[in-house]
Amino acid sequence: MRFQLLGPLAIADGPDTVVLQPSKPANLLAALLLNANSTVSAGYLQRAVWGEEQPATAKAALQTCVLRLRRLFAKHGVTGTSIEAVPGGYRIVAGPPTLDLLAYRDQVRRATAMDRDPEAELYTLRDALSLWQGALLANVRSAVLHRDEVPRLAEERLRVVERVCDLLLGLGRCGEALVDLWTATRVYPGHERFHEQLIEALYRSGRQSQALAEYRRVKDFLREELGVDPSPSLRHLELSILRGEDLGPVGQAAPVVSASGAVVGSGSASGAVVGSGSASGAVVSRVVRGETVPQPDAETPEPEPAPGSEAAPAPVPAPDPAPGPDPATIPALVTAPVPTSARAPVAAPAPAPVTVPPGAATGAPSAAGACAPPADAGIGPVPGVPHFTGRAAEAEVMAARLTAPPPTGPADHRALAVVVSGAPGIGKSALAQHVARQVGDAFPAGRLLVRMTRGDGEPRTAGEVAAALADALGATGEGRALLILDDVVDADQVRPLLTPGGPPGTGPGLAVVVTSRMGLGGLIATHGGWVQRLTAFTEAESYGLLLAALGAERVEAEPEAAHRLTAVCGHFPAALRILTARLLTRPGLRLADAVDWLGDDPLARLTLTDSPGHSVTGLFDRALDRLDPRLSQAFTHLAQGPPELLADGGPEHEGPVPEAVREQLADAGLLEDGPPGPYRIHGLLRAHVRRTARIRDRRTEKV
Repeated sequence: MRFQLLGPLAIADGPDTVVLQPSKPANLLAALLLNANSTVSAGYLQRAVWGEEQPATAKAALQTCVLRLRRLFAKHGVTGTSIEAVPGGYRIVAGPPTLDLLAYRDQVRRATAMDRDPEAELYTLRDALSLWQGALLANVRSAVLHRDEVPRLAEERLRVVERVCDLLLGLGRCGEALVDLWTATRVYPGHERFHEQLIEALYRSGRQSQALAEYRRVKDFLREELGVDPSPSLRHLELSILRGEDLGPVGQAAPVVSASGAVVGSGSASGAVVGSGSASGAVVSRVVRGETVPQPDAETPEPEPAPGSEAAPAPVPAPDPAPGPDPATIPALVTAPVPTSARAPVAAPAPAPVTVPPGAATGAPSAAGACAPPADAGIGPVPGVPHFTGRAAEAEVMAARLTAPPPTGPADHRALAVVVSGAPGIGKSALAQHVARQVGDAFPAGRLLVRMTRGDGEPRTAGEVAAALADALGATGEGRALLILDDVVDADQVRPLLTPGGPPGTGPGLAVVVTSRMGLGGLIATHGGWVQRLTAFTEAESYGLLLAALGAERVEAEPEAAHRLTAVCGHFPAALRILTARLLTRPGLRLADAVDWLGDDPLARLTLTDSPGHSVTGLFDRALDRLDPRLSQAFTHLAQGPPELLADGGPEHEGPVPEAVREQLADAGLLEDGPPGPYRIHGLLRAHVRRTARIRDRRTEKV
């Protein structure tokens, strides 16, 4: 059981959440939780519940509210948290496992200790930010709390958002920082630090004119709305951009001092650090440039820390009570789309040299800084896949087909080599990339990965891809080239690339691999080729992945628990990758304990919270969003109903689901082949649909 303050006041039990309706006891509960483990005076609680003008019976009514809360706790089985009557007032006892605010502060405090590992600090802060679930205390009607407490909580979050963006800049990941900074600067137009980060990110990405335009925009706003000039640091940044200067590495942050005067953190990559175990977490920070920050492998996801102990509250001065926009309106940093397959957060071995055609993107830094994007962010060399395991038979057959002599036939016929299809997260891209690197010697003209969807999930048009391929393949040398068209939405998206009017270089010597959630039977019918349909791992393949990622010593010490973990994941590759990533960051966690931890709420815990691409729920949500609304509705009906709905006849009281609908859902990778019937739904996907329906229809409860 867990109390949620970082959003609407709620009580959560695993996937089930009860959002409390506005009431006097809800005001009291919020006031106590905001000061958990501290004595809160009866006078303050009365003001929080009734406002400055209290009824004559406020003291007795307060005791009644406490009694109603205790009954609510008993009704919902709340344990480990109680309201205690102490001299002068009341106190509620809670810890990070039972209160999201304490868990958030504990994560932030842990992050400040990771001064020598900016990647780990970044991930830990993003994990903390993922606890924010919406507008703060939206269902609490207390003017006192919204005046005194909400602004302080908002300030805590803003400082962490600043720090995350500073870390992204320091790590050379300006594109990720831009996604969050565009929104932050519009929600908080007078927040100069966000504008400074945005301008710096634009300039380091080679977008000098946009950086200057953004400076002029914030300068006009400050003068017209507030009557002040930009800060000296903003003016200095503008001057550096006008001169075309290299900004140099993003520097080291000065120590962060809490309101109580304690040093909270220092020595990490540039930016304003937030970290506080205090009740409000107000901090003072300043950015100083100077120390080089190491550049990590962009393909390696950040590790996730374990939950820890609670933060001791401490009093801080109240900030200006004027409320600004709710910081929770800024999209969570953990949801930035990263269209890559889930991988374990360990350093990959150095990849073998890859031949890149002259027109292909290399991602070399520009003079403006280390964040310049490649010439075409959708096309690049084929990356390696860390700890690739399983799929031995599929990889062998694919390699044989790709290295076979090009098919003979008419000059206008360009046959596909392989279509790799299957459910979202089943490992299609990983298999294609792994095999492409295995057969590199057979393709001296190069191997290219073409992402057919953008980072926001929108498909790229055939014309857009053809133009980019013309540049990348038009100047290739002698020999064959290999092209991976990754995450194709439908056959029409790739047909123009496989016709006589396609881009230069797409001749008979070109081998093409298409990965798609769709079966693409129509494309096979018109262009030939071979289909590799992927399903979940076998038990042996799942166990092999744990061995490769976690190490034989850890896994073989608890083989039974390891097999149980793979079963909880349903032998689903994306889920297993996420699981191993989480376990790698918790080396002291026994696998047997992890079984119970994961089994309590697998969907919530099979997530790496820095991106939806590393979240099972996000993966399924994006797949369902691609469906036609009628198909999506039919699939939701199937997933919520009994397994017999998938049979040809269906239950008598339900009626059959048309075979055409089931075929379309199977073609989209959402239905697997039986037994027991012709189709079945993977357990994780079925659980996700049911959980989403419960959250959508969750009830509100009056206290």
